[in-house]
Amino acid sequence: MTATTLPLQAKFLEGSIMRHVVIMTLTGALGLMAVFAVDLADLYFLSRLGNTDITAAIGFAGTLDFINLSLSIGIGIAAAALVAKNLGMRKPERAREFATSVFYLTLLASAIYTLLIVIFLDPILTLLGARGEALNQAKSFIYILTPGFICLAGALSCSFSLRGIGEARRAMFITLSAAITTLILDPIFIFYFGWGIQGAAAANAISAVVALGLGLHGLVYVHKFIGRFSLAGLKRDFSPIWAIAFPSILTQLATPFATAYTTYVVAGYGSDVVTASTIVGRLVPVAFGVVFSLSGAVGPIIGQNFGAKNFYRVRGALGDGMKFAFAYTLVTSAILFLLRNNIASLFNATARTTELVVFFSTYIAISWAFIGMLFVANAAFNNLGKPVLSTWFNWGRATVGTIPFALVGAAYWGAEGVMAMTALGSVLFGIASAIMAFRFVDRLEIRQAA
Repeated sequence: MTATTLPLQAKFLEGSIMRHVVIMTLTGALGLMAVFAVDLADLYFLSRLGNTDITAAIGFAGTLDFINLSLSIGIGIAAAALVAKNLGMRKPERAREFATSVFYLTLLASAIYTLLIVIFLDPILTLLGARGEALNQAKSFIYILTPGFICLAGALSCSFSLRGIGEARRAMFITLSAAITTLILDPIFIFYFGWGIQGAAAANAISAVVALGLGLHGLVYVHKFIGRFSLAGLKRDFSPIWAIAFPSILTQLATPFATAYTTYVVAGYGSDVVTASTIVGRLVPVAFGVVFSLSGAVGPIIGQNFGAKNFYRVRGALGDGMKFAFAYTLVTSAILFLLRNNIASLFNATARTTELVVFFSTYIAISWAFIGMLFVANAAFNNLGKPVLSTWFNWGRATVGTIPFALVGAAYWGAEGVMAMTALGSVLFGIASAIMAFRFVDRLEIRQAA
């Protein structure tokens, strides 16, 4: 089907809500989990080198990589929300204009972040707790990877705009292509060429270029949905984009902040504990990629129905998203428990590292059901005109729900205590965000009827 015959219509205004939730979430998760699976594969391949400083370095560098990802996702959420809402209001040309402006804004934001990282990399990594050889390896990894930051940001912008249209499958292939490229290049660069951690960085940078190319093909060639850069257009659209993007960026940055803080806390326990934290940090997005993708998946469903003023379906999308998060987490947690001993052995883990990975798989994984509630609530806040609530809840979880809990856990129970207490904080904030989301939808419906 050519660009001129593709129907630009709101696909989520009819049909089974749960079916839309499942399809959007699974297709989004496949692409997102593929990206995180590559991070896990990086860790696996590099662990074969038998150097704990390298695996610890991946953990420190991964925090900076995740910040770029969070920045890009935060702006991308604005694309999905505005494209979906305008299509729901039968304004396809306005949806195109927003997709274009978001794309260029994303490239600019990522370029600024990349420049700052290159300039201040040494003190940033030192602040995170990197020392000695782990610091040197992390710097080497990031310096090579940073050119890919901008390309990945552009690719994710394309993916979110496609989701706003309802093109879940095409959006999935963008991130899936990056994962496949990295999985092919990783062993070649790391082992065949002998480049080690630098080879992993090069493979990831190249994969970002591939993803951007595929994203531009979908939006520019297939849908004609990105036009030429226009400063006037960017000025015109900046306010509504930033109204969603800024709190969404803050929301997304809450997770890497919490990760960075817990990495800082456990760094004092030595490289074995940092390695365990790194393994868990890479395992979680792969195991719970479906939960991670819920906000971006449910968002367009809520956005289109909000644009059409169908609050029954808005509430249905919110509820079905949370039900799906719980069901998925229960199944995944059970699988992790059954494989708890095998997981650590894949990474040549020491005895102490193995203890912590097993502890997470046994007791902590189930808490992601409540984090899923938080992500679905975020989708509602972002698409119903109150993205600031996402910011408050996510930063509340990252600060009030993390710092004091981590300090108490570390003081009384060590590294295991940090895991358990921060998980408790996430549970409390997940429940609170779900209650607030449903109440907010009720208030909007009453206001609309008045």
